[in-house]
Amino acid sequence: MAPMGETTRTKDVQDELHRKLQLSRAALLSKLNDLAEYDLRRPMTPTGTNLLGLVKHLAGVEYLYLGDACDRPAPETLSWVEDGSIWDGADMWATPDESSEYLFGLYRRACAHGDRTIDELDLDSAATVAHWAPERRETTLGVLLIRMVAETAQHAGHADIVREMIDGRAGVDHDEFGGEAEWNRYVARIQAAADHFKPDPTNVTSGADVQRTQ
Repeated sequence: MAPMGETTRTKDVQDELHRKLQLSRAALLSKLNDLAEYDLRRPMTPTGTNLLGLVKHLAGVEYLYLGDACDRPAPETLSWVEDGSIWDGADMWATPDESSEYLFGLYRRACAHGDRTIDELDLDSAATVAHWAPERRETTLGVLLIRMVAETAQHAGHADIVREMIDGRAGVDHDEFGGEAEWNRYVARIQAAADHFKPDPTNVTSGADVQRTQ
């Protein structure tokens, strides 16, 4: 049995990881407020990143790492997991038949399921991730919770940038920095610093020129 002080410290770590996970979940969802269906779904990067797809993906990850892997199966099935299309990226975008209400609800249910797992198990509770390599397939809730915190924070950051690309809505401290004029001055300073390293078009050699000199 672990000493009382060690047990307390471990519980403190678990509580802090859980708190960070909940904050990142809330940050992600806050980026989807007051948007039309088109803006929730449309790809905003060359690799197709979109807001509703981030929610869909994280719902599945919550059910996987904080559910199935901990021998606490999800109470609902995910069609893209059942038919295997997840391996073709089907968890990263919403089909026309998948309503935003369904995906928001799915994410909230998956998070609630994960919360119960965290509340009822310890960090050293055994877990198994079936699709991981055999040598690391057997793991613990602690490892999966760290992974879940990192993945949610990463995608919440993606959502933050995507939302700003859609309608200019930025982080919660955006207005504290100043108005539009101050932001323009700030961006201009960044651009001016970058311009010191901007390639000189007069010194760029084309592919055709290189071939002619060979």
